[in-house]
Amino acid sequence: MKDFLKLLRRFIPPYKKELFLNIFYNILSAVFGAFSFGLLIPALEILFGSKELVTTQVPWGFSLDSLLTNFNFYISKVIAQYGHERALVYIGIFIIIMVFLKVLFTYLSNYEMIEIRNGVVRDIRILIYRKILRLPLGYFSEERKGDIIARMTGDVAEVENSIMNSLDMMIKNPILIAISVGVMVYMSWSLTLFVFVMFPIAGYIIGRIGRSLKRESRIGQSKMGDILSLIEEDLSGLRVIKSFNAEESATKRFEAENQSYFFTMNRLMWRRFLAQPVSEFLGTAVIMIVMWYGGKLILNNESSLNAAAFIGYLAFFYNIINPAKAFSTALYSVEKGLASMERIDKILLAKSNISDKPDAIEITRFENQIVFENVSFAYNSAPVLNNVSLTIKKGQTIALVGQSGSGKTTMVDLLPRFWDVASGRITIDGIDIRDMKMKSLRHMIGNVNQEPILFNDTIFNNIAFGMENATMDEVVKAAKIANAHNFIIETEAGYQTKIGDRGDKLSGGQKQRISIARAVLNNPPILILDEATSALDTESEKLVQEALTNLMKNRTSLVIAHRLSTIKNADLICVLHKGEIVEQGTHDELLALKGRYTKLHKMQIF
Repeated sequence: MKDFLKLLRRFIPPYKKELFLNIFYNILSAVFGAFSFGLLIPALEILFGSKELVTTQVPWGFSLDSLLTNFNFYISKVIAQYGHERALVYIGIFIIIMVFLKVLFTYLSNYEMIEIRNGVVRDIRILIYRKILRLPLGYFSEERKGDIIARMTGDVAEVENSIMNSLDMMIKNPILIAISVGVMVYMSWSLTLFVFVMFPIAGYIIGRIGRSLKRESRIGQSKMGDILSLIEEDLSGLRVIKSFNAEESATKRFEAENQSYFFTMNRLMWRRFLAQPVSEFLGTAVIMIVMWYGGKLILNNESSLNAAAFIGYLAFFYNIINPAKAFSTALYSVEKGLASMERIDKILLAKSNISDKPDAIEITRFENQIVFENVSFAYNSAPVLNNVSLTIKKGQTIALVGQSGSGKTTMVDLLPRFWDVASGRITIDGIDIRDMKMKSLRHMIGNVNQEPILFNDTIFNNIAFGMENATMDEVVKAAKIANAHNFIIETEAGYQTKIGDRGDKLSGGQKQRISIARAVLNNPPILILDEATSALDTESEKLVQEALTNLMKNRTSLVIAHRLSTIKNADLICVLHKGEIVEQGTHDELLALKGRYTKLHKMQIF
């Protein structure tokens, strides 16, 4: 319950008005429900002659005695003037009005709850999505994508179904119980005290089952994350699975995870469906015990209640059983939903070690140079860069070459602060990039990657991605510079053609030229090209290389390349080996050294 209240404190404040109205309407609904039933008992006693007519009216006041006496007075008056039959009609009309008001306020309370329930779920989804976009890349190297998707979909849906759907019951039922118990205390405080000795025992049993439900639910949602991870991996690697005839082994792996999820959910559902029968059995048992105890007191003349009042007392007691059962069922659901909320919080409460300083500055221009000063970096404890220093003048093209794992990609990823340096610093025009606002820093840097990252949208929207007010003329101009315009206008809808998931309707060269057009439109002064042509055929490479040449004009460029022919005209070539720059110079200067670069060059020529 403590976790549930903590959840409400986090997400309910924007909906204080709706929550207040919901509680207010629930109180009115409960009051009118109690009136419709509570005032019926003395009225019927008078009607059928088991109680004398009330001939004296008392002053109206905020007490139950005043209300009951005056109500009985008016019923007695109707009986005296018009007879019992007319009085019965009036009682019926009164009950209809009370029930109408009860259901009206019940509807109004639910009306207010809809906005709270759907609003909180919407807010949680937005928070998760924003947090995911703000988290550093290192977080996602530690987490499975399928599990993150499971938290954004399955766990959020579980919070909606379990917690938000139970929220109304968690508010409404305690109000119903409180008002009914108030009437019971008024009728017989001693008998009510006995009732409350019984309830903690039932509450303890229900609580034990609820805690085990939460534990199993947490395991079940984690298993669903494993299944989604497997599906995502297998869909991405479907070509490999088919090529190696691995359908059977992939199926066995999936079936093992699915079977494990099956057993976990069986245990979860077995406990979940205990809610109704356990609460119903315990409720019936408590009613029988109260009936035995109260009946014994009345039969022995040891109670202030008469037989009719005791029947009314039992009716009020029974009136709290259904809300109590619903409340216990809601507790089960809440425990299950809180397990999902814990998994969501692993994302929401994850700490980002890459963020803007409070006094970070906005930069708008790049004037002189980029400097790597004794930069070192390690993934967890594995060193990747070791004491790297490099100065890049404005307008220069710097190429990074070396074997896989030498630290090339890590080095360029440090510049837009996808990662932060472990030691040393990187400066732009003498300012440490950690002192700059990340948004303005990244706005100055354009990226063209080895695998073009496109979205299932139109060509226009992919080129204009991140540019809010891009015009068609600007997009077309960028596409022409990227050698993309000609193939775009040949597609079925031109710039409005949808390119499919990850751009799968396009060839590799076409996808790369669209990503280059996107960089052109962004017009960054600093450019990072990470193996931009390594996955292309010769003809596509020629077109993409021309586009890159157009893109690199008047820009400062960092180029990662395995094909040395693409960077032989670079102003400076840096050869990385085991996280260090071991050679640097122009193409001709490095060949003259007859070192590692010469070795790489000879291997490619061969």
